[in-house]
Amino acid sequence: MSKIRVDHVFTSESVSEGHPDKVCDQISDAILDACLAQDSKSRVACETLTTTNLVVNAGEITCAGWDNVDPEAIAREVCRDIGYDREELEFCSETFEYINRLHGQSPDISQGVTEGEGLFAEQGAGDQGMMFGYASNATEELMPAPIAYSHRLLDELQKIRKAGTLSYLRPDSKSQVSVQHVEGKPVAIDTVVVSHQTDDVSLEQIREDLIKVCKDVLAPTGLLKDETEYFINPTGKFVIGGPHGDAGLTGRKIIVDTYGGVGSHGGGAFSGKDPSKVDRSAAYYSRYAAKNIVAAGLADKCEIQVAYAIGVPKPLSINVDTYGTGRVDDHRIEEVLKAGEIFDFRPSALIADLELLTPNGWSYRDSAAYGHFGRPQFPWEKTDKVDALLKAINL
Repeated sequence: MSKIRVDHVFTSESVSEGHPDKVCDQISDAILDACLAQDSKSRVACETLTTTNLVVNAGEITCAGWDNVDPEAIAREVCRDIGYDREELEFCSETFEYINRLHGQSPDISQGVTEGEGLFAEQGAGDQGMMFGYASNATEELMPAPIAYSHRLLDELQKIRKAGTLSYLRPDSKSQVSVQHVEGKPVAIDTVVVSHQTDDVSLEQIREDLIKVCKDVLAPTGLLKDETEYFINPTGKFVIGGPHGDAGLTGRKIIVDTYGGVGSHGGGAFSGKDPSKVDRSAAYYSRYAAKNIVAAGLADKCEIQVAYAIGVPKPLSINVDTYGTGRVDDHRIEEVLKAGEIFDFRPSALIADLELLTPNGWSYRDSAAYGHFGRPQFPWEKTDKVDALLKAINL
């Protein structure tokens, strides 16, 4: 590889649907999906814990059709779909112990979040806090390259596992991609790490097979080099995994879920929360706005921060940062966002804009593995506001 001046190397990781924390995220979101199917006004804050042959659900749910929702059956179905269907994995969909500690939402929280209650006539934010959305033109998904490539690797590996092409693969896995950047642009993939749970087969075979997958997935980026290093199951053995290897909890992979550590994070997790929780819905909407700003060519990168007070409909602040890549001043973009004519950040408005209470062609469970962003099936990934933004900015 010819010598290039590398400004920095940035690394991001992804984890598969069989990772114990992701098992929990998917169960929590599948329960949310079931509640919304019964009652679009459901209030859901569902947590899941997993460990060796055990699933526990806890949290607060208010749903008009709750009697028609069977969280235990949902948990078993999710684990079966992921591939935890064998006793030898010490976490099996048919035999794990199930404990349910779900109960109704506090009326103190419901007051003010429900439209027509509390101090304001319209729906207020479900909690205080700040949320971030980010976009970059580094990849076709308008996502940072390291996290986009890490997700692509594991998505392909789960397809291979489920097709039986590599029959020894088990559900739990992680990937990590380190990307060299010059002037903020990805120029080469420095290192690729994959740790994949397997049956007890030779490390030589695993490394040969998975390096081939890595090259097949990443070669189209044009960033693989002869010097790119591959670390495949670097501990030498990864047979014990999933919830038997590590306990899992909902909401523990917030960086994997978002931008791989690029930009900022408000700290709130997504899975198991209905859209009244702005931790989730406003983060989605902020991504929607940031992606349209980048897609419109107004900036190469864009981060949006929005902040709320519980029960208050209007955002307390909206901040735009294009990291010096903006074609117009950041404050001008802020003015357009704050006007509320193209993007309306009030909870009721953003929920309606993205149809978050009535998913069509997607589910919340779909979002719970391989990233909430950069995947075209989700409504917050649309770039349908480009023309309106350019008109508002007078470009």
